[in-house]
Amino acid sequence: MQVNELITSDPDILSGQTVFAGTRVPVETLFDHLEAGIPLDEFLDDFPTVSKEQAVALLEAVSKLLTDKNIRQVYVVAQ
Repeated sequence: MQVNELITSDPDILSGQTVFAGTRVPVETLFDHLEAGIPLDEFLDDFPTVSKEQAVALLEAVSKLLTDKNIRQVYVVAQ
């Protein structure tokens, strides 16, 4: 699954906040849940419009990004 199939940002949906494609669920909500120790399955129960495939694919993409040789670019963007 490509990133553009996983997430989207549209000024007409939640003021342009990045959301899971086809939903109004902010991507940030997944990370907030995980940070709070809430299991992925509980997040999916709370937000049934997000598929497990979407959530897992996004986590895999983020993991790859953070372990990729381009991590220095992430540092620059995050500052």
